[in-house]
Amino acid sequence: MSAGAMSGWLAIAGLGPGDEALITPEVTAALAGASDVIGYIPYVARIAPRAGLTLHPSDNRVELDRAAHALELAAQGRRVVVVSSGDPGVFAMAAAVFEALEAGPAHWRDLDIRVLPGITAMLAASARAGAPLGHDFCAINLSDNLKPWNLIEKRLRLAAEADFAMAFYNPRSKARPEGFERVLELLREVCGPDRPILFARAVSTPDEQLRIVPLGQARADMADMRTMVIVGSSLTRIIERTSGRKLGPILYTSRSALGSAS
Repeated sequence: MSAGAMSGWLAIAGLGPGDEALITPEVTAALAGASDVIGYIPYVARIAPRAGLTLHPSDNRVELDRAAHALELAAQGRRVVVVSSGDPGVFAMAAAVFEALEAGPAHWRDLDIRVLPGITAMLAASARAGAPLGHDFCAINLSDNLKPWNLIEKRLRLAAEADFAMAFYNPRSKARPEGFERVLELLREVCGPDRPILFARAVSTPDEQLRIVPLGQARADMADMRTMVIVGSSLTRIIERTSGRKLGPILYTSRSALGSAS
């Protein structure tokens, strides 16, 4: 391999939840120095074209092909940024790149590869609502594309029984509209009807919508693939506003579990 090829690098970058102000300076600098940007079509569309930059948009279900393409370009001496929304290490492209790296040719392992964190939808939604992830929590991807439904259900039940606050990615799609209804039924069975649940859609974009309801009033059609769902634990509280201004309630989870049942 030539010295020029080894001068290439690969950055796996998070573009945040949507608002350009939430992209980190580190990611902005990497994009400014990139020769190639690779990613899912709507994420690549967020990158402004410029001279010397080649954009490589691709479909959402070709993650390993996309990762291998990025590694090969970097091995050829290109300066490559693989973009994800949110944080690339949270249900996104960082793991896919490392899967391709492990399975690929040995010379890929000598590449300069960096993961550049971003603000994931889970954290953006939590911040908009208050602090529902203020104590122990877990994140679960409800898509069954890469894992069986019985594993999703097992993890949901155990997390609910352990009294975690829970953040759900990919709650409901047109291809699997019934899955999230099963999730809600399971949660009502374990947690009861009064647990607060946050539906945070398109956070930090002009389409943002926040809705907090008791679990007993939650419906599957309140969520889609642009919605982050956060279910509170037994320590989660709602603070209602008292002023005449149109301010939504504050959702937060207490930092202390002292005195809770074991």
